Amino acid sequence: MMTESEFLQLSDDIFDRIEQAIDQHGLDADTLRQGNVLEIEFDSGDKVIVNRHAVNQEMWIAAKSGGYHFSRRGEDWIASRDGSEFYATLAEAIRAGSGEAFSFAG
Repeated sequence: MMTESEFLQLSDDIFDRIEQAIDQHGLDADTLRQGNVLEIEFDSGDKVIVNRHAVNQEMWIAAKSGGYHFSRRGEDWIASRDGSEFYATLAEAIRAGSGEAFSFAG
């Protein structure tokens, strides 16, 4: 298990990566980071919320498709419910919300 400060730095890096990927894709979306939460809002009004939960050292995603909790396994973040990977799940939620092609590859 990592220290709380290591988790916070790692999750800040994740938030940065998400914001940069949205900017690089030129998506029509607004991001707002407030403390432990990164909110992604699309022109349609749909939102995807990414939350870091420091107590459990988990990353959470809330989207129309559902809520997901991810724990770190090696270098990946894996969902406790279905074994899906964090960035793949988030990319699908962003594609659904924006109606545009999106991925974290590259």
